[in-house]
Amino acid sequence: MSTHDVTVRIGGEAGMGLESSGAGFAKALTRGGLYAFGLPDYYSRIRGGHNFFSIRVSQEPLVSHAEPVHLVLALDVETMRRHTDDVVAGGAVVYDEADDVPEELRRSDVGFFPVPLTKLAEEKGGRAIMRNTVAFGVAAGLMGFDPTYLESVIRDNFAPKGEKVIDANLRAVEAGVEASRAYQGDFSFQVAAVPDAPPRMILNGNEAFALGALAGGCRFVATYPMTPGSPVLHWFAARADEYGAVIKHTESEIGAINMAIGAGYQGARAMCPTSGGGFSLMVEALGLAGITEVPVVVYNAQRPGPATGLPTRTEQADLLFVMHASQGEFPRFVLAPGTLEQSFHVGWQAFNLADRYQTPTLVLSDHYLAASYRTVEADALDFDAVEIDRGALLTEEELDALKEPYKRYQVTESGVSPRATPGHPNAVWVSTANEHDEFGAVSEDAENRTAQADKRMRKMKGMSEEVDGSPELSMTRYGPADADVTFVSWGSTYGPLREAVERLNEGSAGRANLLHFTALHPFPTDAKAALERAGRTIVVEGNVTGQLETLIRARTGLSVDGSIRKYDGRAFSPEYVVGHPVVGDLFEEV
Repeated sequence: MSTHDVTVRIGGEAGMGLESSGAGFAKALTRGGLYAFGLPDYYSRIRGGHNFFSIRVSQEPLVSHAEPVHLVLALDVETMRRHTDDVVAGGAVVYDEADDVPEELRRSDVGFFPVPLTKLAEEKGGRAIMRNTVAFGVAAGLMGFDPTYLESVIRDNFAPKGEKVIDANLRAVEAGVEASRAYQGDFSFQVAAVPDAPPRMILNGNEAFALGALAGGCRFVATYPMTPGSPVLHWFAARADEYGAVIKHTESEIGAINMAIGAGYQGARAMCPTSGGGFSLMVEALGLAGITEVPVVVYNAQRPGPATGLPTRTEQADLLFVMHASQGEFPRFVLAPGTLEQSFHVGWQAFNLADRYQTPTLVLSDHYLAASYRTVEADALDFDAVEIDRGALLTEEELDALKEPYKRYQVTESGVSPRATPGHPNAVWVSTANEHDEFGAVSEDAENRTAQADKRMRKMKGMSEEVDGSPELSMTRYGPADADVTFVSWGSTYGPLREAVERLNEGSAGRANLLHFTALHPFPTDAKAALERAGRTIVVEGNVTGQLETLIRARTGLSVDGSIRKYDGRAFSPEYVVGHPVVGDLFEEV
């Protein structure tokens, strides 16, 4: 038997280099003309605890991971205990010959291949930690994948460490490939390289968003590191000198957003990457940005709470919090990309929206989208579409021509006031966290308060028009228009649901489709019509209380026919959705 859709899973303890080696193997598969989807799973500790990294590979594009595993690379016995049940019939478990396979784990339909992983790592590479490299050499050999691509990744990744380290890793790969020869006849799941495939790239959601932010002119990033948003800080820090960016690792999240607001006040495009716990600390300062009308972008890569919760897991439970965060009322955008492509687009567009409406733009990702790797075409991230729009930012010439005293908070029909950055003699104003008049001076006058509050909230009309006029920001539809069942989602559930739709429509086209929301505030005005046109509706989201379902009722008055909620810290998969009882029940009804 041969297949063009194979999942390899490597497991062991924290500190065994599983994420870096797994990402490297996914990159090698991509260079070999294949499509890969890499998903890390790890505990929040530096050493110990069970970690694993799953790499799905196919000759066709992938949008999600999948649950069945074809090959397990077990760097310890615990990996065998946890993942042998996930292996499909005809699959295999590669393990260190120094370990004993517990008798209760053995299956007649699964191959158990002992390989001296640690011994080969020490002999060929000089260090036991290189057993992960040996293991991926075994995987390449078993799958019939040309190890030359793995070697090219090793050369690139270890170039800063010198030829000695490169050669040691190359010997480890070669040893793994050689060891696989004893079992190649017993493993039939093959994924050969496609040498003539066009060049592609592999990246995760954090990287895609950071690329978009950089392309969109972001040059100030301040944060206190917090998983899974920290890699955005790391990404910018590694490129700060090259692109003239200022990166601040602050003493706290409160300091981070205040620095970003200060940078935005001065005219820089500024951002804070964080997670829910960090955003909680930023909330008071978010109100400062709201009342001073300073553009700022906050990237919240969600993880399960409350408090520290599950810091290395995924969830979608910050939606309603982010929509209403901070005391009082002021406009803000809340956007939730669902794919790498959307993450890139939102990455640059968030700064345009923040500038045009002089208000915070809040971007919701989550651990699944932020940390998982996916192969995309070389042109998947549309750099040609990037534009930089600073909105009502006055030029030097316009400031020179001012005849009247400058009103920073001038009451306008659109709610957007002419904006100037500090430094020009014709644009001097007071800025305060108190309510203020048009010049920025503190005012408790009732009529002025009403005028300023109304002015700020009038921005919502233009903001809604922005959402409705942009297919990339509002809603994404996938599948036949007249399907019996419509899955409704937001954020990272897009990929697993898209594949679930494809599977449900196999052999009986028209059974299912998908309606996915990227803009959550303002909510698309045609959402009600889209939902009314749908058949049976199932909201799928990663939280306990059904926050998108609540938002739909609040904005449209509509109730859905069913919901699937997952809040165990793990991502949705196509198999989980297709096999869920709610899906079966609704399909029986129609």
